[in-house]
Amino acid sequence: MRRRRTGARTPRSLVGGAATDTFTVDFDGRAVDALAGQSLAAALWSAGILTWRTTRVSGAPRGVFCGMGSCYDCLLTVNGRPNQRACLTPARPGDTVTTQEGTGRADLAV
Repeated sequence: MRRRRTGARTPRSLVGGAATDTFTVDFDGRAVDALAGQSLAAALWSAGILTWRTTRVSGAPRGVFCGMGSCYDCLLTVNGRPNQRACLTPARPGDTVTTQEGTGRADLAV
């Protein structure tokens, strides 16, 4: 017997929480809304942005893979610092986030 889905469930609807603080971060020149306590990966996903890094050799797009800091696929540059894991980095008001290409450091590029 299949259950009929009555509506989309979200983490917020499951716990009954409500966001109190919202702010924006700049992602590649685009204002992205974020909630207090949200990771950069979650804020970018909420804005429909699924990739923010390219691989060093082939330039393939990457975003969140594991979501818990193990795989390093979600690296991006935050406030000029490359190699920040989006899934573990909290979004902060005024952050400037940019797509990371390759290693994120020109002097290390192969």
